[in-house]
Amino acid sequence: QLQLVESGGGLVQSGGSLRLSCTASGSTLDHYAIGWFRQAPGKGREGVSCVRVSDGSTYLSDSVKGRFTISRDNAKNTVYLQMNSLKPEDTAVYYCTADGPLMRTTMKDMCNEGPILGHWGQGTQVTVSS
Repeated sequence: QLQLVESGGGLVQSGGSLRLSCTASGSTLDHYAIGWFRQAPGKGREGVSCVRVSDGSTYLSDSVKGRFTISRDNAKNTVYLQMNSLKPEDTAVYYCTADGPLMRTTMKDMCNEGPILGHWGQGTQVTVSS
């Protein structure tokens, strides 16, 4: 059974940086797509960035493009979300999710529509102060 654990959240000032980690256990991520989603208080879930581990194809939402980067370390079975130039509107609980072997056709679809089945982590809080 695949399990995901997020870490790296915290409180940072506007303009600062954080790196979130999504570490998997119970299975390697080779045949999964990993997505980072966030949910701010009173708002719906938003797909931030998604990556298909097997071929490295990625998607970044327009709201974070140019500021966030998604990457993977296969040896550590971990996917990272590097967040730079953080803004107060980035404040949210960030979740990672895994889909596989059945997954959306594109990573844009995964981020926009969510995973087909989805294994979810517990989330990590990111708070950006102005």
